[in-house]
Amino acid sequence: MQRHDFAYDLPPDLIAQNPLAERSASRLLVLDPNSGHVGVPPKATTTTPGGGAQPAAATTCRDGVDSTAATATTHSVGVDSAATTTHSDGVNPTAASPTTRSATASAQGMSHGAASPAPVILRDCTMRDLPSLLRPGDLLVFNDTKVVAARLVGTKPSGGRVEIFLERVVAESEALVQLRASKPIREGLEVTTAGGVVRILGRQDDLWRVEFPGPALEFFETWGDVPLPPYIHRTPDANDRERYQSIFARERGAVAAPTASLHFDSQLIGEIEARGVSRAFVTLHVGAGTFQPVRMDDLDSHVMHAERVSVSAATCRAIEKTRAEGGRVIAVGTTVIRALESAALAATAAAPPAAAVHTPPSPPRTPRDTPPLRLPTQGWSGETRLFIRPGFNFQVADALLTNFHLPESTLLMLVCAFAGTPPVLAAYEHAVRAKYRFFSYGDAMFLTRAAANAPATANISANADSQPNAAATTAAAKTAPATRTPG
Repeated sequence: MQRHDFAYDLPPDLIAQNPLAERSASRLLVLDPNSGHVGVPPKATTTTPGGGAQPAAATTCRDGVDSTAATATTHSVGVDSAATTTHSDGVNPTAASPTTRSATASAQGMSHGAASPAPVILRDCTMRDLPSLLRPGDLLVFNDTKVVAARLVGTKPSGGRVEIFLERVVAESEALVQLRASKPIREGLEVTTAGGVVRILGRQDDLWRVEFPGPALEFFETWGDVPLPPYIHRTPDANDRERYQSIFARERGAVAAPTASLHFDSQLIGEIEARGVSRAFVTLHVGAGTFQPVRMDDLDSHVMHAERVSVSAATCRAIEKTRAEGGRVIAVGTTVIRALESAALAATAAAPPAAAVHTPPSPPRTPRDTPPLRLPTQGWSGETRLFIRPGFNFQVADALLTNFHLPESTLLMLVCAFAGTPPVLAAYEHAVRAKYRFFSYGDAMFLTRAAANAPATANISANADSQPNAAATTAAAKTAPATRTPG
């Protein structure tokens, strides 16, 4: 697949520039790529006198409550929308009948080679509806990384301005950073900042290694600014110190927020706990590379940036217990997906050769029909460059909560890998027309893993010793059909 397979049109005014007043007030678009395969009512769009599709109003997940803010129009090219009514397992449809939207990806730009994709069910909800989408026994997995005040401004001896953006700390007083200046940077340059002189030690790939006058993390925390993403066109303010940080943040090291977690507040967590849903944590320190565009048209040529990951033994046990008892593992954010799948691949690579013999792929499974899971007994930590795209065999997560991501980004590719490229792109088209808010401070999606992407560990190579994540991912991608993703 090519980079342009993950393009979509986004009006600039849909890019959220500020957080909402309340964390859990965001809208939530729910996509179940499996629901359209069975029992989907026929499309029921009406037409205008001019022959066009008539916009249909969508309601939120709450029982029959009209949502004028969530009014959705039909997609003029590629998606037809129709109002249908469904109900979840065991729910009396007369007591709770959420209106859903059936959307099909057309052959023009959306099918990606599929003969005739099954209808996809979309629902316009809010984050406060999330508890109703969860089941007792489910497990939510969060990323507890804490964002560092990673942006720093200094001046050269000549007076020129230099912007220093932290990538990751490599020693107590040294870090890898991105540097931006009007004129070329040279090794040995000393940059004066509000906290003292920073010395440029030299180039390291596309980053710079620099030395600080004290511990690097503390230096940035004291003198740096909140590292708002480049698509937020304003100066950070005091509110960003709190809101560009999840309520679970505790392990310092990220330079960008795990944005799916930003939607949770104490009230929402209380409602989720009351439903018998547990939670666990991983740590993945998001690097500045998360904002780097994919420059290669051929995705096989793209190399992911390295990010530090830690998945504890307690989290591995919680996941295995949840799976054994029939619950779902729900990843809160693409960073959690990458952390969990990296740990699973590391466990597969470390298994005895006999356990990794290639066998023919098994038939597609539903999320409730998954094989025994292999995770490292003692947990796992290290660096990952895991590039998840369509064809990847997911081992851990059954569902994903994530924000809307940039066109042609590795995060969007991950999401497409998880729920299917045509359904996800159809959902994005709907989100644009329904005026959802996009990116870090924007709205969210809840996606169930496509049945075709259910765990198939036999397809993963065991020839992954020094860098199990990258090697195993490459092997998995080569054995998979040509469809793509990340979130």
